[in-house]
Amino acid sequence: MNVSPIFTLLIALLFSTCSIFVVTVSSKVRGGKQETLCAQIHGPTEPVALTIALEMDPGRTAILEEAVKQDFYRCLNFQVPTVRTRTVATINVTIQGESALMNKKTKILIEPPAFIHIIQTDKPIYKPGQTGYGILDLSHPMIPEAVQGSYMITAWTDKGEQISHSFDIKEYVLPKYEVKVHLPSVITILDQEATIRICGKYTYGKPVVGSVKAVFCRKPIWFYWYSSSRESDLCKTYELTTDKGGCAAQTVSMAEFALNKSNYRDIFEVNAEMEEYGTGVILKGSGQTSFSSQIRTVTFEDVPAAYKPGISLEGKVILIGPDNKAVADEAVYLFVSDSQNLTLTTDMAGMASFSLDTALWKDTVTLKARSRKTVENEPYVHNMRRPEYRSAYHRVAAFYSKSSSFLKLMQGSGMLSCDKDATVRAQYIIQGEELKKGQEVLEFFYLVMTRGGIVQHGRVPLSVSLHHVTNLAPFAQVIVYTVMPSGEAVADSEDFPIQLCLNNKVSLKFSSLQELPAEKTTLSLQAHPGSMCSIRAIDQSVLLLQPEQELTVDYVRHNPLPGSGSRFPLGKFSCVIFFIFLYAVFLDAVVPMAFNMMPQSLGAVLGGKEEEKKETVRTFFPETWIWDLVPVGDSGSVNVEKTVPDTITKWAAGAFCVSPVGFGVSANTGLTAFQPFFVSLTLPYSVIRGEVFTLKATVFNYLSKCIMVNIALADSDQYTFRNCDGCQYSVCLCGEESRTFSWIVTPTALGQVNLKVSAEALKTDILCGNEVATVPDMGRIDTVVRTLLVEVSDCQMQHKTAERLSLKGPVEKKISLLMPEMFVAGSARASVSVLGDLMGRAMKNLDKLLAMPYGCGEQNMVLFAPNIFILNYLNSTAQLTKDIQDKATRFLESGYQRELTYKHDDGSYSAFGKSDESGNTWLTAFVMKSFGGARPYIFVHDKHIKDARMWLSRNQQTDGCIRSVGKLFHNGMKGGVSDDVSLTAYITAALLELDTNTTDPMVQNCLNCLKEAVAGQLDNLYTTALLSYTFTLAGDQEMRSKLITYLHQKAGASRKGLDSLEVEMTSYVLLALLSGPAMPDFGLDYSSSIIRWLAQQQNPYGGFSSTQDTVVALQALAKYGAATYSAEGSTTVTVTSLGGLDKEFTVDQSNRLLYQEEKLSEVPGEFTVRAEGQSCVLAQISMHYNIPPPPDFSAFNISADTMAKCNISKPQLILFVTVRYQGRREETNMVIINIKLLSGYILDKSSLNSQMMENTFLL
Repeated sequence: MNVSPIFTLLIALLFSTCSIFVVTVSSKVRGGKQETLCAQIHGPTEPVALTIALEMDPGRTAILEEAVKQDFYRCLNFQVPTVRTRTVATINVTIQGESALMNKKTKILIEPPAFIHIIQTDKPIYKPGQTGYGILDLSHPMIPEAVQGSYMITAWTDKGEQISHSFDIKEYVLPKYEVKVHLPSVITILDQEATIRICGKYTYGKPVVGSVKAVFCRKPIWFYWYSSSRESDLCKTYELTTDKGGCAAQTVSMAEFALNKSNYRDIFEVNAEMEEYGTGVILKGSGQTSFSSQIRTVTFEDVPAAYKPGISLEGKVILIGPDNKAVADEAVYLFVSDSQNLTLTTDMAGMASFSLDTALWKDTVTLKARSRKTVENEPYVHNMRRPEYRSAYHRVAAFYSKSSSFLKLMQGSGMLSCDKDATVRAQYIIQGEELKKGQEVLEFFYLVMTRGGIVQHGRVPLSVSLHHVTNLAPFAQVIVYTVMPSGEAVADSEDFPIQLCLNNKVSLKFSSLQELPAEKTTLSLQAHPGSMCSIRAIDQSVLLLQPEQELTVDYVRHNPLPGSGSRFPLGKFSCVIFFIFLYAVFLDAVVPMAFNMMPQSLGAVLGGKEEEKKETVRTFFPETWIWDLVPVGDSGSVNVEKTVPDTITKWAAGAFCVSPVGFGVSANTGLTAFQPFFVSLTLPYSVIRGEVFTLKATVFNYLSKCIMVNIALADSDQYTFRNCDGCQYSVCLCGEESRTFSWIVTPTALGQVNLKVSAEALKTDILCGNEVATVPDMGRIDTVVRTLLVEVSDCQMQHKTAERLSLKGPVEKKISLLMPEMFVAGSARASVSVLGDLMGRAMKNLDKLLAMPYGCGEQNMVLFAPNIFILNYLNSTAQLTKDIQDKATRFLESGYQRELTYKHDDGSYSAFGKSDESGNTWLTAFVMKSFGGARPYIFVHDKHIKDARMWLSRNQQTDGCIRSVGKLFHNGMKGGVSDDVSLTAYITAALLELDTNTTDPMVQNCLNCLKEAVAGQLDNLYTTALLSYTFTLAGDQEMRSKLITYLHQKAGASRKGLDSLEVEMTSYVLLALLSGPAMPDFGLDYSSSIIRWLAQQQNPYGGFSSTQDTVVALQALAKYGAATYSAEGSTTVTVTSLGGLDKEFTVDQSNRLLYQEEKLSEVPGEFTVRAEGQSCVLAQISMHYNIPPPPDFSAFNISADTMAKCNISKPQLILFVTVRYQGRREETNMVIINIKLLSGYILDKSSLNSQMMENTFLL
């Protein structure tokens, strides 16, 4: 077993009389902690001075100094110095006598202090605009514009330790029920049929009635080199109906699934869809089970690798069935070499124990165990399988001892209880002739180790008592040894697994398992006195939607905490190293060591008192019910009273606590909120104002009697509605029945709209079947009020005001948010953000900027290049951490390798590689430039850069300009590069960024081409801006000055509507200013005005309006940020308004990269931004609003037609979308069609996939 050593034992003979000393100490210790060292001297013949010290740079710490005249044994604690990194230290043992001096050393490893940090959110998923709560009573509201996706909470300790926790933001509707697929635990080659069950259950525990579609499959093993001859999937589809228990069952014949073929996977898969009757809500479930040809498997357990002659060899045989579960009450046949055969019978745990006499054994013995007494060998047939009965084999070698003395610890049976003391017993054989003459006593010593340290020690009468077993979990390693007069160590070690019990025992339970909505309930919490506890209770539906890693004792077992689990990878005693020495006056010699290296009743609802309320109005539907910090006080217990929310569901609850005695976590508990008669609404996540949608309400009757139900949707000024054609709103419902009702609703207001539906049990003489309809005494009317998000369908606009505040004293700016003449009422929203670094907004989503490149050759490079600029910036400002660099390096390597797949044999690159007719000039230059920029961070073969340059040179014309070759699918990538002059300028800049000398013939010819262009009329501002950067890199200061001056005169004169080109050309001007010597009147103050404008164009997520403008702008921002970076100072930014807003942001070196944001409620409004401090900050106020769609869509025309298929089991609405381009270009760039589906509809993705290769897409 390859594990770390956990303690060192020094044994030496003292002087010529062979007195013995022993020192034991852990080989791994934890800095800042108390550890234990044991020392003993046997039979000293003269007084000696014993000194033990811990030595490490820079000093020496004495552990023990003792004058010894007779037998000596002592264990003592010593303080391990605190270290920041893993450090090797030395234990130095010196024994000084009159006749001689002995000195021995051994090394130990000191680990830095370890702590555990936990981040837990109240739930694993949020909607935009919801608030997330942290365990330290921290909260962070998500703005409604929050991007959907995965987010990370990261915390750092003062020692730099980091822990992260992720959560998701999505637009979702909580599932009302769960679909589970039940399969046999295994299907074997002998099975002729198998039964599958698909069950639906509401979160409150009742069954779902509906239809089921299940697909049962076994798929072939696939190897890409055999793809042409791949077997087909073996699948069967079944359409079923659930029974009253919510389950649908199907017996499947195995004859159709090639059980005897080995080229199919050993897995059966079931994918099921369940559709709830009435609502049409479809939820999915899946399951899989294994296939096995192994009918029985025999294994050995707890059998040592070596036997000790004269001591019984004990062990166990385990019999496992095809489902990996124990097989009870079956015979197992044990064969001991060729001399002994035993028949054993397994117990309920599938185990059979044996004990073998080893007195007559010699050399190695082979043990063999089988489930069948005889074995029949069948001929092998290719790709065919047959039933298997696997045997077990184990070889045990004779353990060597020079004196033939042995010690054996007796194995325990199972796991030790954590709340009881335990006793470990030992057997031994000591050869009397090895003792000294007249010696009658030989002392045995023991050590108990856990978590890498010695926790118990002493002398033993061949049994060891384990005390405080809780502190020893997850297992205790017991070592017992004695030292023979010859210096031979006779020892044994055994691991004893211990039930994991945390020192802080926490329990949490509700006063009842089931309760009515809006009723009081009590949570009883118990923990160690003085504990601070966190309690959480969330809707079980959230966990169905997004399962999470729950904080449980098992989680702690696999992620051990200090004081509760293993700090080091501990194994069997093979991880222990012995340093054994014989010491005489003139001799050191190694001596062979003798050592084993091996639910509540609902009856009251019908019989309540008359004065109890007749109507329940349910309005409170949280996803997180309880999220509290609760101290338990000195008593160790507390009762927390809560009101049950109105959701009919199960609430999943748990708690964890911390105290000086340690960490504790409760078992999961739950409370079901339920009433026997209620109404439930089926709502989409959101609808569009003015959109017509069907509102469905389902009434459930879980009473034992029939009732007459009348249901109604309340009138509101937030929506209009009408009854559906032919619908009835008064019906009979008998026990365990439900009925769904519908209305046609049109929302007229924006935002959160309340829908109020009431279901009433009517008193009537009309019979329901053969029963008289009853009226419940309590909850006769159930009214539910749910909110629905109503959004606008109009065009969204965004307005930003950004201020870069460079501080040498207080700075104050006035900012006005004004609405245009035409906007959609209720659509305005705004936020203010502050950050201390120009790149902070881009690095707010660093994982997205440092994204794993993918897509075609063009898209791959769009994602590749920004990584380089961010790394350059962080590196130049000394903010680049190893974690970021490692992640970026992996992503750059991935992008580099992927881009090479789009390379042509001639050295050029194109969107789809060799499938394109030729490479593309611009993309080849972009790849060449980016590969060169990535060289400081990853390996880039020079050949790829040289090949690209060579191909570009072959396309250089006689006038020095480079002609455009090849098709660029993603036109937005090249920005304004649309002619030979701008293309040549771009390629020249790329060459110069690669440190190509201006005397290079290709560069010289390019510059000649560009100078001819400048000599003409400068009528293209984009080309002029790009030329200014190119001549700056070329060192032509005269041309640079001319171009920048010209651009300054034209500043603000570009056409409106080309935001991406304006950003790109402005960024090139900024690069020109920062890439050469400072120019009069164009210093950093001038550049800061450009930065202010660029920041106003930046979107809230760090990018700009297109792709290439984002690439060039990030390059310019990174260069400016590096030029102006200061690692000192802090600033306070205060945002106030006439309406009473007073929000303060603090920016310092610890959070300069942190994106801080606050929602603004006053729109329109007047705001004042005041900053005071010593550093630069960037403040931005962003406003979003919607405007009616313009009558002229100019460049594009879009139309949609529908075709309905209503007379099928699952009605479909087929959408035909036609887009026509009617702009001025010859061809468009990539076109993205954003289709927002009608509320309540979902996309049939298979219909989309089937159209992917066609010019017309049918959705």
